Amino acid sequence: MINKNAKLILEDGSIYEAYSFGDEKSSAGEIVFNTSMTGYNESLTDPSYKGQILVFTYPLIGNYGIPPINSYKNNIKKFYESDKIHVSGLITSYYSDYEFHWNMEKTLSEFLKINQIVGISGIDTRSLTKKLRKKGTMFCKIIISDEIPDNYYLGDYYLGEKVSIKKKNKKKIYGNGKYKILLIDCGVKNNIIRCFLERNCTVIRVPWNYDFLNEDYDGLFISNGPGNPKEYKTTITNIRKVLKFNKPIFGICLGNQLLGLAAGFDTHKLKYGHRSNNQPVILSGTNRCFITSQNHGYVIDSKKIPNGWKIFFKNLNDNTCEGLINYEKFFFSVQFHPEASSGPIDTQFLFDVFLNFIKLKTNK
Repeated sequence: MINKNAKLILEDGSIYEAYSFGDEKSSAGEIVFNTSMTGYNESLTDPSYKGQILVFTYPLIGNYGIPPINSYKNNIKKFYESDKIHVSGLITSYYSDYEFHWNMEKTLSEFLKINQIVGISGIDTRSLTKKLRKKGTMFCKIIISDEIPDNYYLGDYYLGEKVSIKKKNKKKIYGNGKYKILLIDCGVKNNIIRCFLERNCTVIRVPWNYDFLNEDYDGLFISNGPGNPKEYKTTITNIRKVLKFNKPIFGICLGNQLLGLAAGFDTHKLKYGHRSNNQPVILSGTNRCFITSQNHGYVIDSKKIPNGWKIFFKNLNDNTCEGLINYEKFFFSVQFHPEASSGPIDTQFLFDVFLNFIKLKTNK
């Protein structure tokens, strides 16, 4: 039985009464919205959502349950983007308690309770999203049974260390492929690793603040992750040092921002971010458009472009920068998620572009 014992309180004083269907504890965070129709298990376990309370605008959530939790392939969870839920809370219009799917193991409610994450429903998420679009993302509290949450908001500070691995170790080396990829883990999604393994790669995963300058690798990859990119000072410093060399570099999402900061670009925060599976981007200098999966609140400021760099993609909704490239050095990055999961795979060919750059540099 779902009890109407929850309240959502926004930073501006707005109060919404709701039903609780997750863990019976209060929580707090930055409230953001996602317009995707499917893929809630992937979104909930995306480390880029650390410190955030997620609103799904699609009205029906939970109807296909949750796939097997402990199913692994190549030492990676098969159906999830990390080993646990990273959102601080989930908000839906309607939670379906009539779940069914051939691959379902548990209900969404059970999954939230296992991970000790609050979930609430019965809120007009269209009205809530319109408010967030007008006023921008803001802090909020989810109050269960009048219990005040311990932390009001985690903030953007040092979120990378909360989602990254703590140290380099043999368990975090994946595959035994021909091309050696050094992956800077700022909160990497599992499907990024899967995409590399499908392309004959060995992936060496290292922490966000790891000094990798003396490591042996064919290509450097900078992952997605949560928070303000300018707080990753150690990572930016290390990337800036390797820009002097000629090994290919590829970044996704936060990795795009970190590569940009290291190269001399600036970043700024969007009013309410891009979080959906249907963001249109255009390849600069062409008429070629792609539909992409995105999850970010910060972007590259493209007003001042350092020498040697070009804007790779642009967002067709708001004209913001969606990627950078340095053709001479074989460095590039994108703000969207070509690995998808969930979402379209229109741009997954970018992994092949990266591998082709590596082949040109290494003659392998």
